[in-house]
Amino acid sequence: MAIRGPFLFCILALFGLLACTGTTDAAIKPSHYSIFNRSSFPSGFIFGSGSSAYQEQHSKMEGDQVYGILLLEIIQVIYTYYAFFQSGDDGGVMAEKIADRSTGDVADDFYHRYKEDIKLMKKVGLDSFRFSLSWSRILPKGKVSGGVNPLGVKFYNNLINELLANGLKPFVTLFHFDLPQALEDEYGGFLSPKILKDYVDYADFCFKTFGDRVKLWVTMNEPNGFIMNAYSTGIFPPGRCSNYLGNCTSGDSATEPYVAAHHLLLCHGEVNKLYKQKYQPYQKGKIGITIVTHWFAHPITYGEYPKSMRTLAGRRLPKFTEDQSKLLKGSFDFLGLNYYSTQYADQAPPSNGFNLSYTADRQVNATRMADNGSVPLKVGVNDKLRIIYLDGHLKYLLKAMKNGVNVKAYYVWSFLDDFEWDSGYTARFGLTYVDFKNNLTRHLKDSAFWYKRFLLN
Repeated sequence: MAIRGPFLFCILALFGLLACTGTTDAAIKPSHYSIFNRSSFPSGFIFGSGSSAYQEQHSKMEGDQVYGILLLEIIQVIYTYYAFFQSGDDGGVMAEKIADRSTGDVADDFYHRYKEDIKLMKKVGLDSFRFSLSWSRILPKGKVSGGVNPLGVKFYNNLINELLANGLKPFVTLFHFDLPQALEDEYGGFLSPKILKDYVDYADFCFKTFGDRVKLWVTMNEPNGFIMNAYSTGIFPPGRCSNYLGNCTSGDSATEPYVAAHHLLLCHGEVNKLYKQKYQPYQKGKIGITIVTHWFAHPITYGEYPKSMRTLAGRRLPKFTEDQSKLLKGSFDFLGLNYYSTQYADQAPPSNGFNLSYTADRQVNATRMADNGSVPLKVGVNDKLRIIYLDGHLKYLLKAMKNGVNVKAYYVWSFLDDFEWDSGYTARFGLTYVDFKNNLTRHLKDSAFWYKRFLLN
């Protein structure tokens, strides 16, 4: 059934769709695209693109003169990712799990080039840009009591102001896989219930500091992807898994993912409650979460894990108290749907329409179609496959909307080629080609010009 009421926000971060096809140049005809553009969508529908802190912003330390005192951003010694990659011999025990043995130390250097990149976003015609805040860049020790890094706060204030000055709505994610190493060292990060207080304190600081200008918030990005890779396969920091699954020094893939996921859900619930009670009445923003599976959508909608999950996990799955269930039930203004896909040998956009209708039928409130993106076979600016991909999915998204699914926005992942976690720099999702061997020079791809024509035609 179609959902009425709060909108479901479609947001960011499709990392994993690999599409193989034999499509020829003849399949792309300008006349075919000229009859389909943003005017086909309702007025006020938001089109954007996205990023995340570690993947793009630059994580190495910075120095600057602030209030007459030389301050250093010590990001490289408090990021879980930095510690992760630097552990062990010869570049770190985890380097072998990254396709090209790279890191996000510099990434796209968005930290220094954000003004240049925002100009490109405006040129393409984006309405909004989604990015994540680096918890460590703002709170180097992970706690407000441990001190605030004014350079980090200054950077995000400048970024938000620059976006607004160029007519782009900032869409901010609080957590996108990069937990401060200090909290991992102190109590085991998301394996401990102690994470709840620090997560809420961090969110409180962000709402207070940036919420006068940021009206779209996400508590966390794709918790299932983070949990499975961090605590089941050990690919993401803290790199925990059972020894039969990967090169991990510790962990239990059968139990720890459920414990960490439970705490992540409670963090989401507490942050949602904080925003709605303390900030939403006067800041007038919206808050949600971005997910992939209904194993996370079900608890935040109904206040309990789905029956299938309870059956499969059994005693390994923690239980919610009555108060926790009330905390989680309906804990979002919008839901970000990160759309992946099964792997297939041919483009199959119809599956998107099915998933969106399924989301609505499960009564998961509004849909803001999360970012999605494909990895073309040919690296470079000639990414015709991505054009076909975007065109197809936007058409099926519109079809789902006409069938009653309440979608308010669509974000392409990603605006820039970036550090794609265990794929390193070997996977290029961006609308913009980044030449990592030539001063990180930016070049708009053919897909960016197609998106521009779609948005501005």
